[in-house]
Amino acid sequence: MSALEVALQGMAGTLSIDVSFRAAATPLLLVGPNGAGKTQTLMMILGAARPRRGRVTLDGAPLFDDERGLDLPVEQRRIGFVPQRYALFPHLDVLSNVGYGIAAPSRAERRRMARALLRELDAESLAERRPAELSGGETQRVALARALASRPRALLLDEPLAALDVSLRRDMRRFLAERLRAWALPTVVVTHDRADAEALEERWWCSRPARSSSAGGSPSSPRSRRPRSSNSSSRAPTGRRTPRANRQSLARTVARANAGGWTR
Repeated sequence: MSALEVALQGMAGTLSIDVSFRAAATPLLLVGPNGAGKTQTLMMILGAARPRRGRVTLDGAPLFDDERGLDLPVEQRRIGFVPQRYALFPHLDVLSNVGYGIAAPSRAERRRMARALLRELDAESLAERRPAELSGGETQRVALARALASRPRALLLDEPLAALDVSLRRDMRRFLAERLRAWALPTVVVTHDRADAEALEERWWCSRPARSSSAGGSPSSPRSRRPRSSNSSSRAPTGRRTPRANRQSLARTVARANAGGWTR
């Protein structure tokens, strides 16, 4: 069975991160408040941030191993990545955004395969639009299609529902849960909203500021039960804008992770 195994120590600013878990055919939810180091954990798995020590393996093959001095670059790890605000390429239409991650012998074949992916995600009608013309739910589907286009061996989803309004989020939780079960890829989903974890109904793992630990058990053994809901964890996103330099850095990371045959 395909599996992503993680045992890492690192830093997110002054926050010390120490994580150990295994994601296989069912998604693993990293649940915790903002500032708990969840996104930095994804960046270390992806290869966009270097851990202090540890090991990451995918299907038994090492991606990072500090003892062996091994640290594969982002584009060689074959991990699909969807960041918090999706980071679609604004100068490309939807079809070209998805086609960016496809290795094909011709432009026509790449576009045919991109359209088929959009069709799978009920988004084919969006093919000619630009990202600025999409709703939140439409943007999410396109970002998922782009991440899948490079045929990744695992998926990392960073707050995939946080940019959506409350009414749309309920429908997209159901949509995302169905698709993740169908794809059966090792998937790590980050969220600060425990209602997302309840809707996805998969294993969950809780991280807290100043340290990271499993919810009521050892870090390597995520619980299967649902987490309790709380009013404070279900607040809508604040809508703060990401600084331009951070957006550019994120765009480069997304391009490397979802590059398909262009850089591999």
